[in-house]
Amino acid sequence: MKYIAPNWLPGGQLQTLWPALFSRRTHGSAPVYRRERWTTPDADFVDVDFLADAPTAAETPMLVVFHGLEGSSRSHYCEAFAEVARERGWACALPHFRGCSGEINHAPRAYHSGDHEEIGWILGQLQAAHPGPLVAVGVSLGGNALMRWAAEVQGLAARSVRAVAAVCAPLDLAAGGLAIGKGLNRQIYTRMFLRTMVPKALQKWQQHPGLFDKDALLAARDLYAFDNVFTAPLHGFQDTADYWHRASSKPLLPLIQVPALVVNALNDPFVPADSLPGACDVGPCVTLWQPEHGGHVGFAQGRWPGHVRTMPDAVSDWLACAAALPQAQSAHG
Repeated sequence: MKYIAPNWLPGGQLQTLWPALFSRRTHGSAPVYRRERWTTPDADFVDVDFLADAPTAAETPMLVVFHGLEGSSRSHYCEAFAEVARERGWACALPHFRGCSGEINHAPRAYHSGDHEEIGWILGQLQAAHPGPLVAVGVSLGGNALMRWAAEVQGLAARSVRAVAAVCAPLDLAAGGLAIGKGLNRQIYTRMFLRTMVPKALQKWQQHPGLFDKDALLAARDLYAFDNVFTAPLHGFQDTADYWHRASSKPLLPLIQVPALVVNALNDPFVPADSLPGACDVGPCVTLWQPEHGGHVGFAQGRWPGHVRTMPDAVSDWLACAAALPQAQSAHG
């Protein structure tokens, strides 16, 4: 992936914040979705949004997009990917991790960065219902979970998808978690995430009183403390250190046996460049793209205020090639 940031948008912090807040997400109107609610094997639910005007032919490819921490189908990158799919004549599915669709889920759990079982179940449901080929992309947390799934199931991944991609994923969760808890990152991103994560956790406590230490949660001031009280124990981990270690996909990248693209900007504010995999850390099925600029899921391009289509276009081109999908050209590519 070749990406050069515009002159008016210098530095990893601006390249992260500005595209998410102000750049154009699509070249046309915002995607129109239709929503399905699925009952999960543990009697909970997940909400999946589909591109409403997608073609229905049996051979139509489907792009599946897994969002990041506290994201949704309306995140800037999700809307951009959905438009790419629409322009290419693909179907598009945007599953929500539990509690991220606008309604709190019912079970005494939420979601986490290594939630590969949920990824696998969702992809299996989509594969069974959609006759055409599937490709999948995960962004940030969703990217780590997707790579974790591909590594866990190894050769079986090809039964569900033809190719996968991770964009700006914190493949080493400990390195990313420590980086986001320091300096300016702590003031911006830690506060931003906790602003929504803590109220959701409190809703979960109201559903299931005593599920975790409520006072300790209210005292949490960073993601390490939050994960120690909430994420780790609710999802079968001993503590934050155990969660970050066991849920990270970086050590398992050599096990992936389906074409996989891993995209990380070297100036991502909270995915340190020295934590990223090198060629010796991945297997033959994994392609690494590590542009110097782009921030965290930014990659804005064009005249001020810019647009965020550059990365989704490039990733979709790669997926189409790797999966041998029809190479319909984007109208704006």
